[in-house]
Amino acid sequence: MPVSFGVSHFPLWRRLPAVVIEAAIVHPEGKVRQLLAEAQPGLTAEQWTRLILGERGARPRWILTLLAADQHAELTDAAYEQLAADPSVQVRKETARLRGLPVRILTALAGDEDPSVRASACQRAWPHLDGPARRKLLSDPSGKVRIEALLRYHREHPMPRSVFDTEGVRERAVESCRLERGLAEHLAHHGEPAQRSSLAGNPHLDPDLVGLLAQDPDENVRFVVATRADITEEQRAGIPIDFDPRGHYYPLDWVMALHEDPGAMRRLAASSHPLIRRSVARARHLPADVVERLARDDDRVVQLFLAESCDDAPADMLLRVWQWWTGSLSTPDRPHGHPNFPRRDLLRYADDPNARMRQLALDDPESTPELVERFSRDSNEEVRHRAASDLRRWVCIF
Repeated sequence: MPVSFGVSHFPLWRRLPAVVIEAAIVHPEGKVRQLLAEAQPGLTAEQWTRLILGERGARPRWILTLLAADQHAELTDAAYEQLAADPSVQVRKETARLRGLPVRILTALAGDEDPSVRASACQRAWPHLDGPARRKLLSDPSGKVRIEALLRYHREHPMPRSVFDTEGVRERAVESCRLERGLAEHLAHHGEPAQRSSLAGNPHLDPDLVGLLAQDPDENVRFVVATRADITEEQRAGIPIDFDPRGHYYPLDWVMALHEDPGAMRRLAASSHPLIRRSVARARHLPADVVERLARDDDRVVQLFLAESCDDAPADMLLRVWQWWTGSLSTPDRPHGHPNFPRRDLLRYADDPNARMRQLALDDPESTPELVERFSRDSNEEVRHRAASDLRRWVCIF
C-alpha cells in the first residue's frame, strides 16, 4: 500500500521507518523530498545519493547537495563523481563542501573552470596540492579565489599587515590566520571589540596574548578565551564571564571532536564552563562516571543534552527532564523515547500533582482501560489528550 503524507509534512521531522523514507525519496512532490533531507536524521549514503541524483532540475539538485554538505552527510563514490561533473556551477560549488569527497575529486574542483567552484574547494584542497597548483590559486584572476588561497596560505606563514589590510581578508584572517607578532599585539591592545573577540579564538595566538585577552574589559572577548581548547581548566576557571543559561550556544567543535576519548571526556565534564559540559553531554556514549556527573549537573541544559544525545543517560534523570521538556524538532521523541526511559512501575504517578508525571501512568503495562477513561476527564488538557490517543479508550467506546 503506498505511503501518503496527506496534507501535513510533520511526520518527516520524526525518525521514520525505512519504508516511509523510501516513499519520501520517490515522492512526486519536491517539497516532501526536500523536507526529508532537511529533517530526517541518519540517512544513509545510498539514500542521500538516490535523493540528490533523482532530481532532474539543477535547482533542487543544488538545494539537496547544499543540505547534504551542511549536515556533513556522506554520499557514494559514484555520486561524488557525477556531482563534480554536474553542468550546474552551484551544484559543483556545494559538492566541494561534501564530507568524504575523495581527494582526487576535491583537487580537481580546485582547478574548476568556474571561479566560485575553485574558491569553494580551495581551502580543503590546499593540503593536497603541490607548489605550482598553490601558486596558481594565489595568483588566480578571481579575487575571491585569491582571498581563499591567501587565508589558507597564512595558516602556516605569518601574515603581514600589508596582506591583512587587503580588501576581503581582514575579518576572517583575524580569527583563523597566523599573524605577524606586531600585528597580533596591535589588535590585542587596540582592535575594536569585535576584532578582539575574533582574535580571542585564533588558534595561532601566542600564550601571553591569550592571557591578555582573558582579562579584556569586553565580556564577549573573555567568553571566547574561556572556550579555547589550549588553556588549562585552572586558567579557564579564573576568567570572569557572565554565562546566560537561557542563551542559545552552539556546541564547541573541539570538544565534539574528542567524544571518543574517555580521558578527555572525564576531564572536560568537570569543567567550570557550562558550554564545555554541554558539549560533552552531546556525545553518543560516555563513561559511566561521566554520565553520573553530568546527570547531576546544576545546568539543566546539560541534563537536557544528555537526554537528547547520550544513549547512556540514566532513567531518573530522564524522568526529571520529562517534567519540563516536551521534545524538539531535531529529537522529538526524547526524553520519552530514550531506550532507558522507565516503562514499568509508573502507576504510582496516577495521582501525581504534576500533569506531566500523571500521564506516564498510562505507559505502565498494568494500566487499565478504566484509568484511560478517568484520564479522559482529567483537569489537564495534556493528560486528556494523552488519554484520547490511547487505543484502549476507543475499545471502550466501540
